[in-house]
Amino acid sequence: MKRRAFITLLGGAVASVPLAARAQQPAGRVYRVGYFAITSRERAIHLINAFEDGLRRLGYRVGENVVIEYRFADGELERLPALAADLIRLRVDIIVSGNNVNTVAAMKATTTIPIVMASSADPVSAGLVASLARPGGNVTGIAQDTGGEQHAKRLELLKDTLPNLSRMGILWNPDFAPNQERLTSIREAAPALGLTLVPVEARGLDSLEQAFATLVRERAQMLAVLSDGVLFNRRGQIGVMALENQLPAIAAAREYAEAGLLLTYGIDLRDQFRQSAVFVDKIFKGAKPADLPVEQPTKFELVVNLKTAKALGLTVPPAMLAPAPTR
Repeated sequence: MKRRAFITLLGGAVASVPLAARAQQPAGRVYRVGYFAITSRERAIHLINAFEDGLRRLGYRVGENVVIEYRFADGELERLPALAADLIRLRVDIIVSGNNVNTVAAMKATTTIPIVMASSADPVSAGLVASLARPGGNVTGIAQDTGGEQHAKRLELLKDTLPNLSRMGILWNPDFAPNQERLTSIREAAPALGLTLVPVEARGLDSLEQAFATLVRERAQMLAVLSDGVLFNRRGQIGVMALENQLPAIAAAREYAEAGLLLTYGIDLRDQFRQSAVFVDKIFKGAKPADLPVEQPTKFELVVNLKTAKALGLTVPPAMLAPAPTR
């Protein structure tokens, strides 16, 4: 698999990507898409814009030949089943589910309406699809993990920035099943980097204060955040608390760096939601989800928040800021 790596400095230059050539969408029908998210509209607006941009690039006109029904759980897991049922009641033609918890709720609500995962963590192990090549059922889309090397790379990046530090806190939500395997990968990579791990559980806003108190008590010197829908929705609070407690932190998605974490390395969520429109288009044109292979990300980005680095009194290594080679 050919993977591309990019570096972004928040507040610096960002490379632009030319628009793809417009494709012709099916004519003579108005399609109805259900967009389903555990987060709030406000926190998902950049992903909404990316998805709608993907549809426009394919020739769809939102409000004209495609209508999007948005449903947001505002971080409340218990609301997901009712929201999924509402989309089924509206007889949407397809559901864009985002992450695992949304996909599971959608799958419980329907076995016939196609579901497109815009960013799924380990969909095979999670039981969302039979395999990446042949998903089976009514679910397909884009995965977000490519194996344990991503997690090891994040540890290396933070260790490169803070070579003298050895105690790394891990903020994670044990209710999100893929996090168990992620934590295992981190534990396997830590000894070679001379890191002692301090895993701390956090299931939501109410537990964040206690989690950070534990990190401080256990003398964590830096922090890695294992993202899920709940913590992603609370990334603003995590960014503030990390800075207040002088904890240089890293996570997977750039949204965490934009919320104040020092570094992020991983997928470009905007790009994945934009690309999910391609799956929607193929299904509108007659493709079956069972026959559309789940795609893995090929674009990764390192985002450095220079403002946070300054606030922490850190100097980011020049080698880290150099353009990353294509792999």
